[in-house]
Amino acid sequence: MSKRRTINRGLLAGALAFVCAGTGVALAPVASAAPAACTASAITTGEYESQGTVRNKSATSTCGDLNLTYSLNSSSRLYDYYAGRLRRSDGTWFTCAKRYVQAYDGNHSINDSTYWLCTDVNDNTPFSVSSLLEGGDSVTITH
Repeated sequence: MSKRRTINRGLLAGALAFVCAGTGVALAPVASAAPAACTASAITTGEYESQGTVRNKSATSTCGDLNLTYSLNSSSRLYDYYAGRLRRSDGTWFTCAKRYVQAYDGNHSINDSTYWLCTDVNDNTPFSVSSLLEGGDSVTITH
């Protein structure tokens, strides 16, 4: 066999391997949607022991808690006290065991347990946030 033929066969084999590998990547199964690390929801707070905006705990999130990650008091004060509230299957509401936590206006770390308003919340559970001093504040709950 001539040297030229050997080189052509080598190039053909290499090209075929490249095309097959490329096809294999293109035909590889696509991963299903992975759970989102956490979901953020904007909420307007309710007054003491009442609900404001109601959201549902994300079913696609890996976060099991309701984390206060942002707060802005609607009055002239630079803080308020916030509590997570959950709705039971019978429709009644309760305040989570943590009760009210003080939060100054601004961002709060999701890793700071001070701001974990409710823990181990089941997927799709309706929740809201209550303000101790007055309702109408803007908060973000990461869940």
